[in-house]
Amino acid sequence: MENQNAIEVRNMSKSFKVEYDKAHTLKEKMLFWHRGNSEVHQVLKDISLDIKKGETVALIGTNGSGKSTLLKLMTRIIYPNSGSIKTYGKVTSLLELGAGFHQDFTGRENIYFNASIFGLNRSDIEKRIQQIIDFSELGHFIDNPIRTYSSGMYMRLAFSVAINVDADILLIDEILAVGDQHFQDKCYAKLEELRDSGKTIVIVTHSLGVVKQLCHRAIWIYKGEFRLDGDPTYVIDEYLKQVALDHKQEQKEAIAKGKAVHRGVVFIDRPKDFSNIKLTNENFAVEGWEISNCEEAQLKVLFDGKLVEEVKRVPRLDVYEAYQDDYAGFIDADTIGWKAFVSLKGQKTGEHKINVQCIGLNDEILSEKEIQISLS
Repeated sequence: MENQNAIEVRNMSKSFKVEYDKAHTLKEKMLFWHRGNSEVHQVLKDISLDIKKGETVALIGTNGSGKSTLLKLMTRIIYPNSGSIKTYGKVTSLLELGAGFHQDFTGRENIYFNASIFGLNRSDIEKRIQQIIDFSELGHFIDNPIRTYSSGMYMRLAFSVAINVDADILLIDEILAVGDQHFQDKCYAKLEELRDSGKTIVIVTHSLGVVKQLCHRAIWIYKGEFRLDGDPTYVIDEYLKQVALDHKQEQKEAIAKGKAVHRGVVFIDRPKDFSNIKLTNENFAVEGWEISNCEEAQLKVLFDGKLVEEVKRVPRLDVYEAYQDDYAGFIDADTIGWKAFVSLKGQKTGEHKINVQCIGLNDEILSEKEIQISLS
């Protein structure tokens, strides 16, 4: 054992057996003995890693990648099929909302019940109970049955107990996504305090901003396999690149099977609708942005029905951040924006139309935006 390690995972694999059409009674087993089939679902494959004492580490990955299963294995709620997981120190966890709570007990009674599971005796709990109640901000609700609590109240109580049992290792799943912004901020501030005090924290979250702010390391689990471990900013960047590639492939397959369609969005930022443009200039600029999940899509800018030839692509990070989840893999922050220059030579005063189109396959218009301006 390395003395500086809080958690050691060695060549660990985990699978689950999934059974279909399973018989539940003796009669069903006799009548339908030939029915039922099963398959083995491999969740984690040959994972090896160390988490040092005092580190705050995030496990990141898409849904179904195995990160929550890995966290449960660290708590010994479930056990690996092969390999080993060792923890050194007292462990506390926040994995599922309300886990360890009894619905008919009051919040106060559940504090005693839950804290005793984490290894505190009655004397220790009584010394900390008011601190737990104050942090939870439940007030008089603490003496109401747990079944009357909202999901946010569950989370407040569960988190308050977990951080006050003086554990060496704190394991947290996505539970902090529940609750109002005020209490979430309070929880993350407390986690920073625990991190700075030398506690070991392992957190599963999709809040990548939190990972960068809170964690020393990020570990990326991809389709049940260890992919990357290191500085959060770098690991997250590589993770998002893979997410974009996977999303792009999924969308292309769905479109090919007729389960999805090509779509797009175009927008004109400047000039605004009904703007007045002076003819004293040689030209004027039309600016906007365009996105699409069709790789062959083309942008067309038309002035009074005539194609504008001079169009260049420009960066639009704001649009990329807004649409990166929906169009991951199909958009580039450096080319989302566009700027077209319309010549005013020979133009007449009066009303004119600017039409912008996102054209897909077979000249299909995926999106269109039109505005009216006047020249004077």
